[in-house]
Amino acid sequence: MILSLILNAIVDEPIKAYVLAGQSNMQGHGMVKADLARNEGRGSFEAYAKGRPQLMAERDDVQIWYLDRVGKLRPGYGHREGYIGPELGFGHVMGDDSEAPILLIKVCWGGKSLGADFRPPSAGGEVGSFYKQLVDHVTSVVADPAMAGLKGKKIELAGFGWHQGWNDRVNQPFVDEYEVNMVKFIRDIRIDLSAPDLPFVIAESGMTGPTEKHPRAVKLMKAQASATRRSEWNGSVGFCRTRRFWRDKANSPTGQGYHWNSNAETYWLIGQAMGREMLRITADSGA
Repeated sequence: MILSLILNAIVDEPIKAYVLAGQSNMQGHGMVKADLARNEGRGSFEAYAKGRPQLMAERDDVQIWYLDRVGKLRPGYGHREGYIGPELGFGHVMGDDSEAPILLIKVCWGGKSLGADFRPPSAGGEVGSFYKQLVDHVTSVVADPAMAGLKGKKIELAGFGWHQGWNDRVNQPFVDEYEVNMVKFIRDIRIDLSAPDLPFVIAESGMTGPTEKHPRAVKLMKAQASATRRSEWNGSVGFCRTRRFWRDKANSPTGQGYHWNSNAETYWLIGQAMGREMLRITADSGA
């Protein structure tokens, strides 16, 4: 009888879900396969994972829902098959830490700004169409776990990760209002997802590396960091510096600086940093 009650409690335990949202760098452009024609395969995930087959394998304890793709977490859930984004490193950190199953709800599209496409309701003006889609997608998956291959399970939102900024970084008015928009985005997302204390982690838009000096780029990164330091968050919003994860094009598959040179190690490290920061703020805030 006691064993039966314990087993039922385990079965009924909600699955912890983490939303991963943003634009193309959350989608992920890190190449999985080592292409010898591209700097002898340097910067691919195969090269990074060499000798560590567990990094290439599926995880039974981490499920991912990414718009039209659903399955166990593995390399390949980037902007298309054959690529990774921050979801892989993030999922490994959260899966290793948690006894409960993990679901990643990945909702992102390339080339989208916070100033317009993801514009939150309280920022004034027209609400961004992709803000609405983001809320609708997350709400739908939480309400119907079968969408994520989890029929009969319960889903509990446990955190929100954000990696976005390029389309604001190239637009001075969007840079100027980024901090205010980011703060309002966090407030509004928490309201619209009915999760008032949802832990939130922002990964810096550090693509182009530690020597970046362009005024718009520097101002946007400062705005991202500053948005996380409001006393109103009570420690429930965190920030990850990412410039240290930059790898130059000589050690990467491409020279697309705005996509971290398609370096899979970079995307893996960003995801891991986001996961560790999520664990830190949830521990500190008691979430």
